[in-house]
Amino acid sequence: MSDRILTERRGHILVVTINRPEAKNAFDSVSAQAMHAAMDLLDATDELFVGVVTGAGGTFSAGADLKAVARGERAVTSRGGFGLFKRPPRKPLVAAVEGYAVGGGLELCLSCDLIVAARDAKMGLPEVRHNVAAVGGGLFRLPRRIPYHVAMELALTGGFRDAAFFERWGLVNRIAEPGQALADAIALAESLLVNGPTALAASKEIMFQSANWTDQEGWTEQAPIAAIAFEAEDRTEGLRAFAEKRKPIWKGR
Repeated sequence: MSDRILTERRGHILVVTINRPEAKNAFDSVSAQAMHAAMDLLDATDELFVGVVTGAGGTFSAGADLKAVARGERAVTSRGGFGLFKRPPRKPLVAAVEGYAVGGGLELCLSCDLIVAARDAKMGLPEVRHNVAAVGGGLFRLPRRIPYHVAMELALTGGFRDAAFFERWGLVNRIAEPGQALADAIALAESLLVNGPTALAASKEIMFQSANWTDQEGWTEQAPIAAIAFEAEDRTEGLRAFAEKRKPIWKGR
């Protein structure tokens, strides 16, 4: 895995750090491949239940590396842009945002399931200022998460807003003091660990896929995903722990 994307295991949590502070954590092809590998690691490792994505050097991500784009590079893998836009991990992913999360940086946040942002963080989709469309999911995911006209104003003006703005509209889950976004994101991730990891993954996946389903389809399509949790060792452990009045020991399988 490239040193442009760092991974650190903290118990059952995988902390993934975008490590290009000299480029404001912008993504090139190497960065995207490394992020893809980090998401594969999270999905493939039973003992990892939740991921947290953050950026080095006091900023989250300025989006695509325009110098790399000019060289003809594409920061895209089979998981999509930045190594996860199209196919995020099956397991819950928390964004820890300091500084700027703009363009593809905001689209990276939209690929996560929970967002913790520092009070002074700035987020937005400035692509139109460069006569470019935000094709990393921002233009269809954002209006699903916040009101249509609010999302439209962000997309058409290209303006940035602070964390309080996005919290008010329900996109940001927690506001942290500057410099504390990662610590607060890890605390949020740790709060999930009391729950069954296979159920966490199934719940996340059903909600993620539900955008593709009608209500009627949802009853059928959710069944095989939920079955992974119902048939897991962790379900047996959860029931046994309840009967024995103790905390369950989750294995992620």
